[in-house]
Amino acid sequence: MVPKPKEFYFDDDRAAVPVVAVTGAEGDALVDQLVKARERGRKTVEATAQLAHIATNDGRKDLGVQLYQQALGSTQSGGSLWRSISWNYGWDLYRLGEHQAALQQWVPLVSAVGGASWVPPTFALALWKLGRKEEAVQWFGAAVRTEPLLWTDARNYATLLPGWRQEDRDTLAEVLGAWQASPPTWP
Repeated sequence: MVPKPKEFYFDDDRAAVPVVAVTGAEGDALVDQLVKARERGRKTVEATAQLAHIATNDGRKDLGVQLYQQALGSTQSGGSLWRSISWNYGWDLYRLGEHQAALQQWVPLVSAVGGASWVPPTFALALWKLGRKEEAVQWFGAAVRTEPLLWTDARNYATLLPGWRQEDRDTLAEVLGAWQASPPTWP
């Protein structure tokens, strides 16, 4: 169940970043290095999460889910690494078109983090995709209350949301349009 939005979301969430165990390699070489890292016990959880992301992006959803579950099961619930893996897992599910599953992955992060600034636009996006447009506008309203000069102009979205696909920024612009047509009151 998605909680009701708070008034403001100013907090920076340092866990809302890609999980990276190995850098400087690509493709099969990267996968080989990640597998070796797991075998050697070096950054095992991080390597597992990075492999999960690669598998998911390569269209191997079942393997990606299995690896994400393995990585999450090896971390302390609520800890920084758990939050980062959960955040990434949610985005990979979202990109697979599994918007409800993505939202379910992100919801526990709201209580673990508090007022993370990524939450309102991300929840607005996922809820809009699920057809829960009124809730999406409510969440978008929290982003606007927090940073009104930033979120009320869709031209800012490429800068504010550099990791988002253009189609997702365009969807958020639709939410902005709905918000402009009927801004929710607070509370």
